[in-house]
Amino acid sequence: MKKIYYNGNFITLENYEIEALLIENGLIKELGSLDKVLSFRDRKTEVINLEGKTIMPSFIDSHSHFSGVANNYLKVNLENCTNFEEIQQNLRKFKKDKNIPDNEWILAEGYDNNVLDEKNHPRKNLIDMVLPNNPVVLQHKSGHIGVFNSKALEILKVSENPSSLQGGLVEKIDGKFSGYMEENVFLHYLQKIPLPSLEILIEAYCKAQDEYLSYGITTIQDGMSYDSMIPIYKNLLNTKKLKLDLVSYISPTNNTAFFDSFKEHIRKYKNNFKLGGYKIFLDGSPQGRTAWMRTPYLNDNNYYGYGTMSNDDVEKAIKSSLNSNIQLLAHCNGDKACEQFIDCIKKYVNKIKNLRPVMIHAQLLGIDQIDNIKKFNIIPSFFVSHVYYWGDTHINNFGFERASKISPANTALQKDVLFTFHQDSPVIKPNMFETIWCAVSRKTKSGVILGLNETIDVKSAIKAVTINSAFQYFEEDIKGSIKKGKLANLIIVDKNPLSIKFEDIKNIKVLETIKEGKTLYKS
Repeated sequence: MKKIYYNGNFITLENYEIEALLIENGLIKELGSLDKVLSFRDRKTEVINLEGKTIMPSFIDSHSHFSGVANNYLKVNLENCTNFEEIQQNLRKFKKDKNIPDNEWILAEGYDNNVLDEKNHPRKNLIDMVLPNNPVVLQHKSGHIGVFNSKALEILKVSENPSSLQGGLVEKIDGKFSGYMEENVFLHYLQKIPLPSLEILIEAYCKAQDEYLSYGITTIQDGMSYDSMIPIYKNLLNTKKLKLDLVSYISPTNNTAFFDSFKEHIRKYKNNFKLGGYKIFLDGSPQGRTAWMRTPYLNDNNYYGYGTMSNDDVEKAIKSSLNSNIQLLAHCNGDKACEQFIDCIKKYVNKIKNLRPVMIHAQLLGIDQIDNIKKFNIIPSFFVSHVYYWGDTHINNFGFERASKISPANTALQKDVLFTFHQDSPVIKPNMFETIWCAVSRKTKSGVILGLNETIDVKSAIKAVTINSAFQYFEEDIKGSIKKGKLANLIIVDKNPLSIKFEDIKNIKVLETIKEGKTLYKS
């Protein structure tokens, strides 16, 4: 069926303006003047009057954790807690409201020590006081650190040898485990928690998919997929419940089961699912003080954060990427982690540059490192919303001058470095218009303008979550702009982000999300 859209604002992100467009069989078939487009209609064509609303390319998620967003529907939400007592109240209420029996796992997420009155992380004793008979884990808002209670430590047998993994920390107080862990060690034990039933998980995944759609996103990412997710993906594919394009990334080691299960999905979509490449982690988070820095954290001359992989292991990952001919994503927050990735890529640049390696987050990427980013064809994907959510924390951790340079998007833009933006959901909501606003305003929660010289224009910010993200996925020929022959992946919004005050961009509402010509979401 043909559809014609007219009488609205069209943001094409191409070098032309249009009055109308025609979509047919999932593609943008014609565009241009209203008279030209109307000449292609027939008796079955649906002609849609936009009534002054704006139509633009749908958003492309360049980095998030689809499975994490789904699992959050099954967890205690601690985002609004301001102190330890409120965390306890939320845990107690969740067990009671959900009628959860003793010995069943309870997962909670979203606490942030930076905003708690105690300015500290909870420990196992705090959880034990309210939930002594359930294994419990509290996951920090960053996703990379957290706390297990005594019951959980017992079930996971943490006492055997918790410090044997490189790149992490298991805290002891007075010689005993406090329950608090960081980075690789925490993630290692997190993966050992048994999953809920497949039926419950599929329901959560469908809810997560609808959440992405409500923000105008039609291509999503699972930024680190594990073997335990294989039956979930299989179910979504076999039942045709996966409506969005999903790109999955896996570890460069111990991945045989994933490759065997999805042979027909490597670097290409089948039933909306594509195995995009490998993902590695080189450090932690700046707000959690685990990002690996070249210079020490403020007021702590001996602490630089820490890396989580050796150079040899990073190079092995690069070789695996080359051998499998698939992309490599590297989580790098601190400038020392960025340096490690750049130095390792440099050795293989002539071979790997065509695979478009991606530096995920690149929060504290040094201004002096951006020339090499361009030279070695690395795509930085900035978590620019950090400016709003943790900018004030970064000032405390690094000082105003260093904090002002996080997510140096304008410097990258001036140096003609292609970059993307993301939300790292479920760390924050996959709210693309909020991200665009963050990139344009650079305002923290307390109202501080953090890095005025790194602000960018609205159109460049939109490109970072559309056509640039399409390039990151090798999909620039079919997605990311309104162009004849591309997929009809579009959104209709209530205001034109290019013509309103930039402060209002964060309040733009997605009215309709269209994927390949079909409306999948309507507000």
